[in-house]
Amino acid sequence: MSYKGKFRPSNPTKYKGDPTKVIYRSLWELKFMRWCDGNVNILKWSSEEVVIPYKSPIDNRFHRYFPDFVVKTINNEKFMIEIKPSRQAIKPKPPKKKTKSYMRESFEYIKNQAKWQAAKVYCEDNGMKFKIITEKDLGQY
Repeated sequence: MSYKGKFRPSNPTKYKGDPTKVIYRSLWELKFMRWCDGNVNILKWSSEEVVIPYKSPIDNRFHRYFPDFVVKTINNEKFMIEIKPSRQAIKPKPPKKKTKSYMRESFEYIKNQAKWQAAKVYCEDNGMKFKIITEKDLGQY
């Protein structure tokens, strides 16, 4: 099975956007798409259909962030969901010697924090909740 590909919803009327252009970028995203598509408590869902501008502290420029999912439940709750490996959701621990790997992980963490802060503000302004889901939440380690 590929780690990237097209997802064809079984319930295309639940998908907000073009259901023929749903792309997953990880097996975790694919698992979440299947869950949204088959869950009777999900009224609508979309994948990378929202664009949020954010300022990166790395280069001090504005970029565009495409959150992984937006979900609306039968209880009229709206969630913005980001699927990430748990190691990217926590600040990397500095090793004794600064390695390229540590620097890359640190920059990724800083960039993610800026994205997620912008997403939280967007959610507050639009009556939504922001949630980060990791492989642990999806039941995969």
